[in-house]
Amino acid sequence: MRTRFILIVLTAVLCLGAVSAMAAKPVVAVNEFKNETSAGWWSGGIGRDLGNMLAAELAATDEFRIVEREKLDALLDEQDLAESGRIKKSTGAKIGELTGAQYIIVATVTAYDEKTQGTGGRLSYKGIGLGGKKDEAYIAVDLRVVDTSTGEVEFARTVEARSGGFGVNVGVWRNGVYGGLDRYQNTPAGKAIRAVTLEMVDYLSCAMVYQDECLGEYKAKERSRREKTKRAIKLD
Repeated sequence: MRTRFILIVLTAVLCLGAVSAMAAKPVVAVNEFKNETSAGWWSGGIGRDLGNMLAAELAATDEFRIVEREKLDALLDEQDLAESGRIKKSTGAKIGELTGAQYIIVATVTAYDEKTQGTGGRLSYKGIGLGGKKDEAYIAVDLRVVDTSTGEVEFARTVEARSGGFGVNVGVWRNGVYGGLDRYQNTPAGKAIRAVTLEMVDYLSCAMVYQDECLGEYKAKERSRREKTKRAIKLD
């Protein structure tokens, strides 16, 4: 009898702990990405695909609760999230009430550059082209987290990623799960997009979950990024 009582108590404690952990997870909604570049891969529903990719990666960490995008569409139609990164306070409260979202994640692609340099001859076999080359791609995303209760930006950061290296390009694409992005999976663009998505997830986990434990590292990264940007600018 005593053993059974102890098991019941332990089970209750574990259940309470699980509920508490779930309640502590930030509840977020990911808006579709916006674009301020002339990237050739941006078209159609790419912004939605990128939003879905970020949401999937955040969910995979088991550190966030994700609100389905469809619940937000009607409520976000009149917002100026892309321009200001803010939502109206009254609408934000409505979004939070109707969807349960504490935060809306807003991302804008602000820079993209890609370079391809040939490294040798080119072969063709049965319509499939192969060529040695060096590919490099760079992408920057302005990331903002908007608090639905206040309509203000709670966290903000510019996230960057690069991809590059030598390889062989094969003119056949592999099927994937991200809509219009499928055909870019094995390209410099696809690799840079994946890298910047993972960097965004790491930052959001740090800022919204772990906080003081890792923010120092990101502050150092931000200082380094700013210094590199300044050195790259040539003033007359």
